[in-house]
Amino acid sequence: MATVTKKELIDRIAVSTQAKRVAVKQIVQAFLDEIVKELSDNNRLEFRDFGVFETRTRAARIAQNPKTLERVEVPAKRTVKFKMGRLMKENLHTSIKGSVDAG
Repeated sequence: MATVTKKELIDRIAVSTQAKRVAVKQIVQAFLDEIVKELSDNNRLEFRDFGVFETRTRAARIAQNPKTLERVEVPAKRTVKFKMGRLMKENLHTSIKGSVDAG
């Protein structure tokens, strides 16, 4: 499994759209900034067929350090949950099925 960075995505988009890399970088960064802003405002983001981002609150709890077995308080925190949409599910299922059939 390969890791794709934001820089690589920007380069691919710039090539495929024949747009200047600087412009693509600004647009991608603005898009990501808006996602972070909306999630921090506790809003739900829905991209049809791609997926849904929403925040969830994890309750405070008592955890245990596995090395020292010491009990540690873990405060409540907000996390982001992603639920994939129909097209993503279909594409992931197809790619897994295709790799199993090929193997």
